[in-house]
Amino acid sequence: MTSIDTTPAASPPPLDGQEELRRLDEFVCFTLYSAQRAVMSAYRPMLDKVGLTYPQYLVLVALHENGPSLVKGLGAKLHLDYGTLTPLLKRLEAAGLVTRRRRSDDERLVEVSLTDEGVALRFQANEIVPSLDFTLGLTDAELDQVKTLLRRMIANVAAYTGTTA
Repeated sequence: MTSIDTTPAASPPPLDGQEELRRLDEFVCFTLYSAQRAVMSAYRPMLDKVGLTYPQYLVLVALHENGPSLVKGLGAKLHLDYGTLTPLLKRLEAAGLVTRRRRSDDERLVEVSLTDEGVALRFQANEIVPSLDFTLGLTDAELDQVKTLLRRMIANVAAYTGTTA
């Protein structure tokens, strides 16, 4: 496998007004957007079978991986803001898949945990990823390379914008 440089790129070159306008298919952002839509379209029917949305599936995966988590930490891990995550967690709680409890040492903090049903559904949903990996039509090495490049892009954009990745 080829080594990928993970150092941030230099500042963009200044435009002199003579640059030719890019075509739609030359925009990296459009390619990412199109890929994201295609992948979500492939995930949707698989997740519908287990009654989850993609963000709900990610919550189950993160909680299974990390154990009980504070809402703030879960949001940071999943790149979801509080306003998006809270209703999602409420729906998962209503479905009996997670519990939310205020911490006794600091009631401002809410901890989220998987229920036994949530753990069971996480294992059931685990069959989705290999199915999707096959659908993508990439080798394991190519999948690793794509993930490495995307993580580098996320880190570079976060560094450039001063946000967290």
